[in-house]
Amino acid sequence: MRRKTLRAGVVKLVSGIGMHTGPRTKAADIQDLLRGLRPIDAGVELVRVGPAGDGGYLVPDDFEGIRYVFSPGVSTESGFEAALAERGMQVFLADASVDGPATAHPRFVFDKKFVGSVTNERYITLDDWHAAKLPGDSSDLLLQMDIEGGEYDTLLAASPALLARFRIIVIEFHWLPELWGEPFFAVASRAFRKLLQTHSVVHIHPNNCCGSVTSKGIEIPRIAEFTLLRNDRVRTRTYRTNFPHPLDRPNVAKAPLDLPACWYT
Repeated sequence: MRRKTLRAGVVKLVSGIGMHTGPRTKAADIQDLLRGLRPIDAGVELVRVGPAGDGGYLVPDDFEGIRYVFSPGVSTESGFEAALAERGMQVFLADASVDGPATAHPRFVFDKKFVGSVTNERYITLDDWHAAKLPGDSSDLLLQMDIEGGEYDTLLAASPALLARFRIIVIEFHWLPELWGEPFFAVASRAFRKLLQTHSVVHIHPNNCCGSVTSKGIEIPRIAEFTLLRNDRVRTRTYRTNFPHPLDRPNVAKAPLDLPACWYT
């Protein structure tokens, strides 16, 4: 929620879906998607990177060999990126709504563009951004994305080959209760399933800024941070049942929002 890069086209699309208008997604389809997103214990310890509140994330302690980070969306918090830069990683940031990162660091490289599904004067795709910054590089990468709803079309536009290069992926997903609308479910579920072809969810942290919505016994946070680890880095595969994680912290100064049990039982 730290990012403020809302896009008018995406907002218009989602505002037209509505939870209680238009065709409704079957509860069984929602439950099937949640089963695929159920967090696993991958046998790799989770550590907190970044601030104690908004802008800090739990990620697998599997950084060795990762030299580059791609972080679309900037706004007013760059603690996560700064912490990775201090580990020796070069961090590429992009956001057309600001003139630079919230804090300066010699390992930051900033582009004043939004990351999305096309490349033009204002936008750039993940693939084109990567090709411009690291032509010919084949090393493992880390992706952190919080772009206020633009994550779905950005992921769908990204090549499977590039997504598979990201050893660790951290994404804040927005408008999740809109999964109850069939049009949004069709788009969002494809984005999730595309990620699940190469990665597994290892942590979900609901953002407590905006609450959750319950329908047909299924509680869905409005916004949640997902951490994924590439499948070849998974050492064990058992389902996690201990939520919240001891290192989880509320995003904002209000009552915490724990991950609903229907996401992990």
